Amino acid sequence: MAGAAGRRLSGETDLVTLIAAMRPVLHAARYRFETGHAAPPDAFAIIHEDEATTIIAPAPDGNWARISLSVHSSLSAVGLSAAIAKALADRGISANIVAGYYHDHIFVQWDKRHEAMSALHILSETKS
Repeated sequence: MAGAAGRRLSGETDLVTLIAAMRPVLHAARYRFETGHAAPPDAFAIIHEDEATTIIAPAPDGNWARISLSVHSSLSAVGLSAAIAKALADRGISANIVAGYYHDHIFVQWDKRHEAMSALHILSETKS
């Protein structure tokens, strides 16, 4: 795929580099996962499944926090999602990971967002 200026932008594939440079960012908004047919204009993601369409959108009553990784990860990178999921699972935190072309986004329980950030910072520091 070509970038906006026609350049090929592939992203990082080395797992050690990805983890060391992931720089997680916690977004202030709460998010909600819901099903429906009409997505709100501020929807973060729309996923069409056989059973229904899943919509991830900001919502004041949402139970999920979004953490974005600043590193430009390649869609073909191997192990990043697994490393993140393990670091969070070790603390009893679920990780719902959505991959964008440039960045990965992790949805965690709202009340565990700060603990999730701590786990990700510790993971990143072990690879620096």
